Amino acid sequence: MTTQAPRVRQARPQPPNPIKVGVARGSIELKQFFRERDAVVFTFSLPVVLLVLLAGIFSDPVEKTGVEASQIFAASMIAAGIMSATFVSLGTGIAQDRDDGTLKRLRGTPTPMTSYFIGKILMVLVVSFAEVVVLLAVGKGLFDLKLPTDVTSWLTFAWVFVLGVIACALLGIAISSVPRSAKSASAVIMLPFIGLQFISGVLTNPISALSSPLVEIGSVFPLKWMAQGFRSVFLPDSMTFQEVAGSWELGRMALILAAWCVGGLVLCLLTFRWKNGRQG
Repeated sequence: MTTQAPRVRQARPQPPNPIKVGVARGSIELKQFFRERDAVVFTFSLPVVLLVLLAGIFSDPVEKTGVEASQIFAASMIAAGIMSATFVSLGTGIAQDRDDGTLKRLRGTPTPMTSYFIGKILMVLVVSFAEVVVLLAVGKGLFDLKLPTDVTSWLTFAWVFVLGVIACALLGIAISSVPRSAKSASAVIMLPFIGLQFISGVLTNPISALSSPLVEIGSVFPLKWMAQGFRSVFLPDSMTFQEVAGSWELGRMALILAAWCVGGLVLCLLTFRWKNGRQG
């Protein structure tokens, strides 16, 4: 009589950790981004070119402040650089991934879908930081932008940067579902990006010179508050007279940027599509 050996239950494989996979995807996204030289040149050069042009056109110092117009533009343009590296980059990049079937193929793999977005966010965080370094170097080297020497100002810079990157990145993910194809993505996404720069105080100095309706529209979106936040870091408090409220409004700024982080996430959940209409 033979006895049958008891069966050994095989342990089920554990699902991949979304954070670890997301970090790995972030590394891949960075490599892919820097391999596309035209995208790298455009992303980093557009804010710098706009800054140099504006500084060349509006070079007169602000009366009785000792602050030059070029320094105001240099501080404000940091916000536009971050939006270019997040909102524009993610909007066009994800539209391309959807159009060429990358998103559809990803859904058929064990890769957690959350990891895809973690990788994208990590990529734009690094690119945004590099963009800021470039703009600060240009602002300091060409226009004598004063870098703060106190910890409080740099802490303000840090939270405006982090909240701004997250808010604009989520908006970029949300707007990626608007273009019907990758070919139209650049035109669709660049239109609000350029328009917001004018009504958010990036390409207009001072912002208080804008009409009230335009200021109110610009105040709805994060770019205006990011630009104001960076001006509060790199410009003296004597420049608050050019702001609409006559102050930096740091508390209100933090609340609005945080609200956009939450609202952007809700928009992503409501609007994001993994495939376009042609893919069924």
